[in-house]
Amino acid sequence: MLKVGLTGGIACGKSFVGEALAELGCLLIQADELGHQVLAPGGEAYDEVVREFGREILAESGEIDRRALAAQVFGTPDRLARLNAIVHPPVLRREDELIAKFRSVAPDGIAVVEAAILIETGSYKRFDRMILVTCREEQQIERAMRRPGASHDDVLARIGRQMPLDEKRKYADFVIDTSGEKESTLRQTRAVFDALRQQTAARIGE
Repeated sequence: MLKVGLTGGIACGKSFVGEALAELGCLLIQADELGHQVLAPGGEAYDEVVREFGREILAESGEIDRRALAAQVFGTPDRLARLNAIVHPPVLRREDELIAKFRSVAPDGIAVVEAAILIETGSYKRFDRMILVTCREEQQIERAMRRPGASHDDVLARIGRQMPLDEKRKYADFVIDTSGEKESTLRQTRAVFDALRQQTAARIGE
């Protein structure tokens, strides 16, 4: 089985590419969704995050308000590192469990983990191949601004905190540019999928 990391900058189109790969037959694991699960009441990270960051991050429902939590770590590297140290281990365990289940039923399959900071955290080393999704910065800003509650300053700050896309290219085996029409992105995604299938077949034949 081939383990593939899928990453890119904010609003570059990672999720669109991930969903297209899933439709082609890949197992898609979205790290952000797993992050939601471990932060939910009863999740592995819930109690420790509330103890660390205080009950003021809780909504009336008792769920963690991710905006309130983000406000506490925004621009504070030490607090962000502490949050990541709590959340990342259970997320990785869930990823490994899903990959193991997939491997048991599809030993020649392709598992794709979609996450924003695979390279920054060093997690890219866990994967056999890396896919980078890119677009022009002005498109990142335009797309990110369509999200509920987005502000121009916040979007620029988030882009500024991430590793530049040109730097990420050094770690990528495949680059998918979403600057054009969706059909162009889908063609590129299909070509990457075909290349991954060939590599999987070659590994099985070794």
